[in-house]
Amino acid sequence: MQDDNVPRSAIEWPTWMVWLTVWGAWLVLVENYDNIPAWIATPLLIVLVAWYMSFQHELTHGHPTRNETLNRLIGLPPLAIWYPFDTYKADHLKHHDDAHLTEPGVDTESNYITPEQAATMGTVALWLYKSQRTVLGRLLIGPAIVIVSLATRIARGLRAGDWTQLRVWAVHLPLVALLLWALERYTSVSAWHYCFGIAYPALGLAMLRSLYEHRPGALPTHRTVINEAAAPWRLLYLNNNYHVVHHAYPQAPWYQIPALYHADPAAWQAGNGGFVLPGYLYLIRHFAWTPVDSPVLAAPATAPQRAAKPARAAAKP
Repeated sequence: MQDDNVPRSAIEWPTWMVWLTVWGAWLVLVENYDNIPAWIATPLLIVLVAWYMSFQHELTHGHPTRNETLNRLIGLPPLAIWYPFDTYKADHLKHHDDAHLTEPGVDTESNYITPEQAATMGTVALWLYKSQRTVLGRLLIGPAIVIVSLATRIARGLRAGDWTQLRVWAVHLPLVALLLWALERYTSVSAWHYCFGIAYPALGLAMLRSLYEHRPGALPTHRTVINEAAAPWRLLYLNNNYHVVHHAYPQAPWYQIPALYHADPAAWQAGNGGFVLPGYLYLIRHFAWTPVDSPVLAAPATAPQRAAKPARAAAKP
């Protein structure tokens, strides 16, 4: 699955600059929070924390260093509070099994459920799934669903005798406690405000990217979007808007993805079945409270395995 054909620099300066910018700006804002109007400082912190999550995505794919242990140590600080880095990395790498993208129960980042699951769900649960196919549902309710699902996952694991998630949280929670203590002790940002006024909406902002970056499709390569977003969005999401390129070249650093796409946009668009969006503002304008699609898969998403590789090869410029 992993593609090693993209050359990497010995030192990935653009990624290191993102890391330094996030931490530098974050420290300046929290240390001077009482001197900056809240209506300025809070949105800036929300964007920074969402950007940090995009940086963590780079870490899961082996950037900015080739040392997995070092990358993990860089990604463990819980600026985003709610999602442990180790859990995110494990789930995200499983998600890159492209033959099973969007498939409920297989794709760890699927937004979809089977008709059988929908038939046995209560009204509220089904409504929650439907809400996640809208922008407002994703922004406002999505983080709560993630938090509850993480807690449920721990409980299920313990009942099954699997202590993996408990070990992950045994690392994550002390780091969260340390971060919140430092904020309370050394800044005017309260722990409650940081968790629910900054980290919670930041998670929602990060989740906006994945609202419609995958869709069901007969061919795996037709399930992944090209979102031709404006520059600020591209920077926020570290070019993951060109998502089909990322799935074709998962080891390519974020700053190489635009060149890969623009080398032959027509080939990429043909390769992903024309699954192209004109930007995130388009999603916000048209799908604020209208679902982009149904969360219930009408038919199995998985195509024959043999179709995946030729389709992907054809998509590459």
